[in-house]
Parts: sequence; structure tokens; C-alpha cells
Amino acid sequence: MPAPPILWLALAGVLLLLELVGADADGLLLVGAVAALLLTLVAVLVPIVPPLVQVLLFGALVGAGYGWMRRWSAGRQARTIPPGARAELAEVTTAFDANGEGRVRWQGQSWAAQNLAPDQLLPPGTQVTVMGREGTRLQVLPRQESLG
Repeated sequence: MPAPPILWLALAGVLLLLELVGADADGLLLVGAVAALLLTLVAVLVPIVPPLVQVLLFGALVGAGYGWMRRWSAGRQARTIPPGARAELAEVTTAFDANGEGRVRWQGQSWAAQNLAPDQLLPPGTQVTVMGREGTRLQVLPRQESLG
């Protein structure tokens, strides 16, 4: 007896819910949810497909989708911002809030930023040091003036 489409739909819903609440599986949950939605369509349109074939198809879709997504993601991460002479310095354009989030101008562009020292206020115009980047958010620290 073929697996009812409602099982694939329920699996897709659970996987999407886990993705939405922030379970970190590096995109695997989203790929699994899309594959489960596709299997829902297969189970509805071709009800004679045996359950084992459906499960194998699900596995193949998840494997292919995850492989494609990893390749695509690696290509996007490979494009980094070329460092300039003063690449580590940025200027605060929007004051940082209580959560340590604000905006800075770095290499001529406005960036969302996270203050790694949230106990120190960073008003607009303050120079900060860029310590790293997580996606499109810079991680910054207040600039320490050298003594001497």
C-alpha cells in the first residue's frame, strides 16, 4: 500500500517548522522539506508508487538538493571583499542599540554590525575595528587608540 500523501505533507510541515524555529542543520531541513513536498505531489498524482520507491526517491532528492545547495553556498562564500589599505577600520553611522546592533560604513558601503563589546557605547562617527564577518553582518570592536 503506498504511503498516504498526508504523511509526506506532515513530514514537510515538521521540517519547515524546525527550520523556522532556528534548528541549525546547515540547510538540510529546508531541502528535506522541499523533497517531502515533492513526494506529496508524487503520492497524489501517481498513487501506485510503492512506499520503498517513495522513500528512495526522498533520499535521492535530499542528497541531490543538499549537494547542489552546498555547491551554490560555497560559490557565494568564495566571493569575499578585497581588503584595502585601511580595511580593518569602519565608522559608525547608526548608533548601536542595547543588543549591540548598529550600522557602520566599511570600505565605502553601509553594513549591519554587531558590537562585540556591547557594554561600550558606539555613537555615530566613532571609529571601530572590524574583527570579522558573519554573512552580511560585521563584527566590530571599539577602536583602541595606541598609547605612545
